[in-house]
Amino acid sequence: MIGDGTTALTLAVLFLATFIRSAFGFGEALVAVPLLALVMPVEVAAPVAVLVSITVAGVIVAQDWRHVHVRSAWWLVVSTMFGIPLGLWLLIAVAESVVKAILAVVIIAFSTYCLARRRPFELRDDRLAWLFGFGAGILGGAYGMNGPPLVVYGALRGWSPQHFRATLQGYFLPASLVGMVGYWLAGLWTPPVTRYYLLSLPVVAAAIVLGRMANHRMSGRRFLIYVHIGLLAIGALLLAQSIR
Repeated sequence: MIGDGTTALTLAVLFLATFIRSAFGFGEALVAVPLLALVMPVEVAAPVAVLVSITVAGVIVAQDWRHVHVRSAWWLVVSTMFGIPLGLWLLIAVAESVVKAILAVVIIAFSTYCLARRRPFELRDDRLAWLFGFGAGILGGAYGMNGPPLVVYGALRGWSPQHFRATLQGYFLPASLVGMVGYWLAGLWTPPVTRYYLLSLPVVAAAIVLGRMANHRMSGRRFLIYVHIGLLAIGALLLAQSIR
C-alpha cells in the first residue's frame, strides 16, 4: 500500500513537471518519470506521466490553438510515425549508451553554439520539418525520447514563446494519446495509475495556469536562452546516462 507521503511527493513532482511543460512547452521528461520512479514502480510512473502529458497538451491546445503552427505540427507528427519502426530496430541493434552519447554531444554542441552566436541560424520555413519529426520518431521508438529533435526544430524556427509552447503541444497531444493506447493494450493502465492521475488534477490545473502566465511574460530572446539551457540540461543528463 502506498502511503500519504508518497502521494504528497507524487503531487509535488507532477506540479513541478507540469509547470515546466506549461511554461516552456517541453522539459517535463527531465522531472516526471525519473523522480516518480524513486517512489513508485516505473510501470505506474510512466503511464501517470503520459496521462498528465495528454491533459496538459489538451488544455494548452484548447486555450491557445491560434498559436499552433498547424503545418509544422502536422509534418512533425506524420514524419514521426515513419521514424518509429527504425527506432524499434535501433533499440535492438545498437547499444543505448552509444546512441545517448552521440545525441548528448550533438545537443550540447548545438545549444552552446546558439548561446555563443549573436545571431543564431534560423530555418525560414517547414521544408526540413520532416527530418526533425523523423528523428523524434526514431528516438521515441527506441527510448521514448521524442522531445530533443522537436525542441531543436522550434529553436531553429525562431518561434515566439507562445507559438513554441502551443505548437509543441500540437505534436505531443496525438503522440501521447498513441503512447497511452499502447500502455492500455499492454495492461499497464491499472487502478493505481488512474488513482494518482485523478488526485493530481487539481495541482496539474494550477501548474498549467501558472506556467501559462510565466510563458506570456517571457521575451523571445530570453525564452530562447531558457530553451537552450534546458537542452544543455537534457544533453548533460543523456551523457551521464551513457557513461553510467
